[in-house]
Amino acid sequence: MSTINQISVAGSALLDRRRFLSCSATGLGSIALASLLQNDGLLAAQEKINPSQPYAPRKPHFRAKAKNVVVIFCAGAVSQLETWDYKPDLIKMDGKSLRGGPAVTFQGPAGKLARPQYRFRQYGESGKWVSDLVPHLAQLSDEMAFVHSLTSKSNTHGPAENFLSTGFVLDGFPSLGSWVTYALGSENQNLPAYVAIPDPRGVPQNGSNNWGPGFLPAAFQGTTMSSSRPLRHLVAPGVSAETDRAARSLLRQMNSRHLEQHPGDSKLAGRIASYELAARMQRGVREISDLTTEPKHILKLYGADDTKNTHKAAFAKNCILARRLIEKGVRFVQLFNGAYASGGKLNWDGHNALKKQYDVHGEILDQPAAALIVDLKQRGLLEETLVVWCTEFGRMPFFQKGSKGRDHNPDGFTCWLTGAGVKPGVSHGQTDPLGRKAVKDIHPLYDFNATILHLLGLDHEKLTFRHNGFERRLTNVEGHIIRDILA
Repeated sequence: MSTINQISVAGSALLDRRRFLSCSATGLGSIALASLLQNDGLLAAQEKINPSQPYAPRKPHFRAKAKNVVVIFCAGAVSQLETWDYKPDLIKMDGKSLRGGPAVTFQGPAGKLARPQYRFRQYGESGKWVSDLVPHLAQLSDEMAFVHSLTSKSNTHGPAENFLSTGFVLDGFPSLGSWVTYALGSENQNLPAYVAIPDPRGVPQNGSNNWGPGFLPAAFQGTTMSSSRPLRHLVAPGVSAETDRAARSLLRQMNSRHLEQHPGDSKLAGRIASYELAARMQRGVREISDLTTEPKHILKLYGADDTKNTHKAAFAKNCILARRLIEKGVRFVQLFNGAYASGGKLNWDGHNALKKQYDVHGEILDQPAAALIVDLKQRGLLEETLVVWCTEFGRMPFFQKGSKGRDHNPDGFTCWLTGAGVKPGVSHGQTDPLGRKAVKDIHPLYDFNATILHLLGLDHEKLTFRHNGFERRLTNVEGHIIRDILA
């Protein structure tokens, strides 16, 4: 009797026969329901990932249109009004005040309305209006699906980069590439599943947050490398190849023996997998980074042979590297154009002298990025590769007071996609006649990311990871697929 009295109230309830039978009945029913939902694919269950093989290819939720992704991320917030969003009314209103417009914006007082700083022309069968800033990309407008009505949650570069890359303005959340490689793994086990290629001029404002794993396992973070800065420490100085192989063989035996003694240690298995990938990369990365094997006509196509514009040539080589990575089955490549905040000198942050600075940035971006799309297509890779062009927000239709530049605008801007699963030659959504706010088919960046995942065969509502008691996902609790741009 004394033992029973020591049992808690909750514990005593479990000894009640009727309560036990009642709970058993409802419990079995719940198990049966969960089984039925699982069979119908209605549970957000995650495929168990073997820590010793984190990059093994995994099946998508449904049949995918795209196998690989290249993201061209233009850091600094490219002006939609100088590139893709043609506004003839803005030309007519040049030099006038915007009635009902804000007196003060992000960086200070608003000035007069300013016409696009580049002439727009129509291209292709779609008749798409694109500016003279990007003539090579303009020639490909029939291949692209433009979304002109995107919105962001921040008008500050760092948080806005976070929102575009991770779905949250705060730090600490997984990047799009990390989510994709976590879900799908990689087709190539000798190279990283996810590669981030920084601009030759530096890293973007929020740096590694753009390719970080957040709370996902560290194996799914992006590996940074570029044509000018290949991976370091692939070869131990002063160690012969034979000695290196012998040392790796011994280490493999020791790791395997230790793992047998601790079979439940997933962190150990993950570290071993990381070391083994690094060993395989010693050969694979050196081969893929060696651009001397590229023929002259390919270097010329990209502009990698440009001796006058070294930044353009370096970015062009990064674009070639991106294509080579896709050829080898790397799942996700993030290619940056533009670096950190620098008054617009190193990225697209055109506050003071937009035209002068965009003349520089446009030349660096245009030919190499266009050549990447052309090259992927001529090699048959665009049929299974999704190419995404994006920037963190747009620009205002007026100049800042006392300057020749535009302030930040998160309320309406343009990004585009091309390649696998994308309807070519379409323009979706619309900003107002002056290009300040999205007014038709408005899409927060949640929708843009949900659409990218959809093309990869992933349901953005099912792709989740439990963290601190929450089922987290890239699109938070929002997101709708932009179906009008799907083939």
